[in-house]
This record gives sequence, structure tokens and C-alpha cells, in this order.
Amino acid sequence: MRRHEEQHFRDFAAQEAAALRRTAYLLCGDWHLAEDLMQSVLIKVYRHWSRLERRDALQPFVRRVLLRTWLDEKRKPWRRAEQSFATLPEVIDPAPGPDQAADRLHTRAVVRHALLRLPPGQRAALVLRFFDDLSVSDTAAAMRCSEGNVKSQTARGLSTLRRHLGLHRDPQPAGGVWHGRAS
Repeated sequence: MRRHEEQHFRDFAAQEAAALRRTAYLLCGDWHLAEDLMQSVLIKVYRHWSRLERRDALQPFVRRVLLRTWLDEKRKPWRRAEQSFATLPEVIDPAPGPDQAADRLHTRAVVRHALLRLPPGQRAALVLRFFDDLSVSDTAAAMRCSEGNVKSQTARGLSTLRRHLGLHRDPQPAGGVWHGRAS
């Protein structure tokens, strides 16, 4: 690799490492594994850096590599029996008061545990769509599936997440009139 390409990669890695680690954590639920996944992804991207001609397509490529690396890691036999119950590291919460900070930390922990109970495809769709704020088409590209699959995985994931959180939605409001849009 040429010296200027290597510097471009170093700049990219320094800029994207935290976001990759956060996304990996949301997928796997373990900070240590998230760090390993982030490093594996950066190594894989580094190997192909000189061939990545379209730098505008870099983000979808990196997300796809992260998703595939995580799914490959989940398939390893020693990971199947392993469960992670690590506590969240302390972070500074911008909430104005201690009572609000406690509520936010509790809500964050509840949502994180519910997210970890989702099947991998649903979890990936929700993380990429709502935490990484990707469009349906970008999520489909990252997951290497159709946009329809992303939509169904997202809908199923949200439904399952609501069920895990105890937030059941009644599709038929009182009075029997449905004001929602048919899908």
C-alpha cells in the first residue's frame, strides 16, 4: 500500500472506530466482543483499502463487513453456549438531574436487554435502521437482502421488542374504527 493510501486509512480508522464499536456493541451486547469485531473489520477493510476505488461506497461496505463478521462470530461453536451479562460501563449522562439520569439509565438497560433477545436478523435491521439511521435501501445493502426483507425484519423486530418491553399495541382502537394505513 502506498504511503498516502495508508494515511487515508489511518484517518478513516481514527474517525470511524468509535461508531463501529458502538454498532458492534448494539449487535452483540458485549463491549469486549464489540472491540474485537471493530478491530477485525478494520483489518479486513485495510486488506482491501487500495482496491476500494469508490470512497463514497465505503460506509455501506464497512457496515456489510461488520454485519458479516458479527454473524460469522455468532456461528462459532464456542459462542453458542456463551452468554454475556456484563454491566454497562459508567458514562456521563447529560440529564439535568439525578432522578432523570437514573430513569434514563434504567430505560437504556431495559431496551438493551430486550434488543439482545431478538433474533440476529431482526436485531441487525433495528440497529442499522434506528441506531445507525440508515435508509431501508442502505440497510438492505448492508444486510445483502431485499428492501422488503428489511421492512419485514424491522416490523417483526419492533413487534418482538414491544412484546419484550411489555408495550403491546392494540391494532383495533375502541369503537372499532381503524385509522391506520393498510400495509
